[in-house]
Amino acid sequence: MFGCTWFGRRAVALAALALSTVLTLSSTVVALAVSVVQVSSDPYTNSGAQHATQDEPASFSFGNTVVTAFVSGRYATGGGGTNISWATSTDAGQTWTTGNLPGVGTIAGGQYDRNTNPSVAYDPKHNVWIILSKDFRSPASLGLGILASRSTDGGLTWQNPVIVVFVSGGGFYDKPWLTCDTWVSSPYYGNCYAVMDDYRDSQRLKFTRSTDGGLTWSPLVNNANGAGGFGGELVVQPSGTVVMAYRKNTNDKMMAIGSTNGGVTWSKPAEIDTFTRHKVAGGLRASYVTPSVAMDGSGKVYVVWADCRFRSDCSANDIVMSTSSDGITWSPTTRIPIDATNSTVDHFLPGLGADVSTSGSGAHLGLIYYYYTNAHCRWDTCQLYAGFVSSTDGGATWSTSTQLAGPMQLAWLPNTSSGRMLGDYMSVSFAAGKAVFVFPVAQAPTGTLPFNQAMYSPLGGISVGRARR
Repeated sequence: MFGCTWFGRRAVALAALALSTVLTLSSTVVALAVSVVQVSSDPYTNSGAQHATQDEPASFSFGNTVVTAFVSGRYATGGGGTNISWATSTDAGQTWTTGNLPGVGTIAGGQYDRNTNPSVAYDPKHNVWIILSKDFRSPASLGLGILASRSTDGGLTWQNPVIVVFVSGGGFYDKPWLTCDTWVSSPYYGNCYAVMDDYRDSQRLKFTRSTDGGLTWSPLVNNANGAGGFGGELVVQPSGTVVMAYRKNTNDKMMAIGSTNGGVTWSKPAEIDTFTRHKVAGGLRASYVTPSVAMDGSGKVYVVWADCRFRSDCSANDIVMSTSSDGITWSPTTRIPIDATNSTVDHFLPGLGADVSTSGSGAHLGLIYYYYTNAHCRWDTCQLYAGFVSSTDGGATWSTSTQLAGPMQLAWLPNTSSGRMLGDYMSVSFAAGKAVFVFPVAQAPTGTLPFNQAMYSPLGGISVGRARR
């Protein structure tokens, strides 16, 4: 296992990365209402990748423990990064332990030189945390694996990964996502479910499950209804019903699909809504319009995405939301009122979380997002920010926004074949009643490194605010 101890904003040399230790949190990004601190940075120096960069965070919480995973060392071409890194807090975001998954990237003793798309889940029945990731060789025709890395000590150390799926000769699975059934009342308590789209099969959704804490996984299930899409995220209701929202691959629609029998079979897709999109300016990789999914303690499912339907001439994106109690019938799409509809602010890359100790009209929601103050900026003029809003009434009203970071220049972000990158998705979790998460922040490079994009977190989480909008 690789790990790192550091104070402030820079990582120590790779040679010193022997053990993971609890971080002492210090430097803030900017003096804002929320104290934002750095929890991790790219530790690697291998050639070819863009250092120092971290992006694409995912998280999950259970009790006061929050486990996050993200990509370190993003490549500009060919996709993926150098390895999957992680950060774990056992005290609701006050302190963090950080490190890098063993046996995944070749730099950490694994078989795959490109690694990406992490997601995180916890299986309380077997007391195991799992990080799922897509890992491949360059070129991908040499082999691609969906891997499950397991921790049995609360996310503080990680075992070499289990192979969930492996393909070679051009097969390509994309955007895997993982969740586990955490409800003791469920008949499928302890089941873990993973979804991915088969890029070589018209992005048809394919599912697998584990009933032993991620040690073994079932053969892939091809959805009998031929559902195709990507960017799906799964949640499990207290009844054991699995609900997944995703973007349809053939048109601009948000869809949902589910399973009521422990992942053996999957339902006919239900349409959540169509969506309209304003192309995000400056060449930022933020136009995939994938959903972020959360669930409260009653099993009510919340889905958000970026959408420009409420703006004249589709001039900018808002973050919008739809909800469902069964994954089949969805509420009309509503706009989260972060800014006025006549503003020039463009909102994108949302990450939604819900506190499962709350529900219904008292559900607590937290939403991170990125934004430009000018939706029509250029590459050299775009000013990028991260913001946060919350709700204490299930999304009926929302707090005023809090700026978490920025302004950032696009030139500070790592490049990809699809544009400068923060991630294709974001994530928010709740612990001790507060929203706890990590998110990428880019700063001006210093020294000899070409980038300075790392993972930050609000110190001790963010309390959901009094609804004001």
